[in-house]
Amino acid sequence: MTTAESPVDRPAAGPVAAGPSGPAAMGAPAPLAPGSATAPGSALDSVEGSWDRIVVWWDVGFYVVVALSALALLSAGVEPDRLARALGAMAVIVVAYTVLGRRAARNRDQRLAVAYLLILIVATDFAVIQNQLGTFLLFVAFTQIWMLSERRWVSLVLSTLLAVGTTFALTAPSGFSREALVETAPQMGVALAFSTMLGIWVGQTMLQTARHAQLVDDLHAAQAELGTVHHAAGVAAERERMAREIHDTLAQGFTSVVMLAQAASADLDREDVGAVRDRLALVEATARDNLAEARSLVTAFSPLPLQGATLVEAVERLAARFEDESGVAVTLRLSAVPGLGSAEDVVLLRSAQEALANVRRHAQASSVVVSLGPGRPEGTVPDGATVVLDVTDDGRGLGPGVVEGFGLHGMRERVAAGDGTVRVASPPGGGTSVRVELPVPAGAPPHPAPLPRSHP
Repeated sequence: MTTAESPVDRPAAGPVAAGPSGPAAMGAPAPLAPGSATAPGSALDSVEGSWDRIVVWWDVGFYVVVALSALALLSAGVEPDRLARALGAMAVIVVAYTVLGRRAARNRDQRLAVAYLLILIVATDFAVIQNQLGTFLLFVAFTQIWMLSERRWVSLVLSTLLAVGTTFALTAPSGFSREALVETAPQMGVALAFSTMLGIWVGQTMLQTARHAQLVDDLHAAQAELGTVHHAAGVAAERERMAREIHDTLAQGFTSVVMLAQAASADLDREDVGAVRDRLALVEATARDNLAEARSLVTAFSPLPLQGATLVEAVERLAARFEDESGVAVTLRLSAVPGLGSAEDVVLLRSAQEALANVRRHAQASSVVVSLGPGRPEGTVPDGATVVLDVTDDGRGLGPGVVEGFGLHGMRERVAAGDGTVRVASPPGGGTSVRVELPVPAGAPPHPAPLPRSHP
């Protein structure tokens, strides 16, 4: 259906202006501009499609009522002259509806609608003057006034004109006597009141239907937009997550490979074949682990060190490799913390990797202490409600104005996502401490006496 044929146009933004009736009062205060349309399959399109089907039945009903009125006149023994004039009035109504009314019902042209309704009122009153059976046409007239008029006040004026005209038409045979007027006026007043209330009620019902359809379309549009936004946010979050994973695994592994290759070159210059072999073995082992980490990232498995191992064992292996690659002595003070899930294990392991990588790249340290165990927070939080990872080195510490890099920033985001905190401190005497605290998930079993695994 084209927009020009739409009897139920979209409600304008904001409150609908008071006063429309007919299909306009039923949800169409103003016609759409040519060429505008809703998305295919929208709720408003369904409302408009239903009107296209309904208006066909309006046509059928109109012709049936007029035909029955004509048959009633033909079978009532009306005088030939009066019968001819009444049937002529009905013929005028049929022609006017066919030429003007049907078009107005489909394109909402108010000039056509008002012109047709004025002809309908005059012709109906003329038929009533000829015989009271012409009042059958009032079923058509009152209904079409409320169906075709776009403004409520127009419908009220036309309905009043019809009621008043019919009153005088019914009293015309008696010479407009007072008695006839007193008898007929209340009856037409009731007909006018009933048609007015019914027209307003039907119009309001259809208005709510159109508004509901508009709300449904708005909801669908909002859902589609929200889905797009969520998809974009999910893509951005996944990219950021992958960037952190690559930084914490592959990038650090490649850094180790580069450093070991440089050390092997220096050993080769000194013709220390044994040291070169050891360096190359570490390069191969690091490269293999990096390959396994890459496969783990692609298949979304847990980090390689945590596959088939506990967090404590993963940190031990991480510290051993760090010590072999960097030559920095590592002291471990590790205690198992029951109740941690895989998410917490990943956060703590990645935090330890990043902290040790920063020690290797920036600290120029000779030793580092890695501690892991239940927290002992102050205040009302019970012992063991947190797990603490602490990486402390004896290096040069943080200088003034040091800006956090991508790795430490990513560590803070990881920990914050688990409702934890990260604190980085550098005392005046030198060295740096990175402390990560994570809450133990609710429902974790009580901590047994810790069994520290501490060794240089």
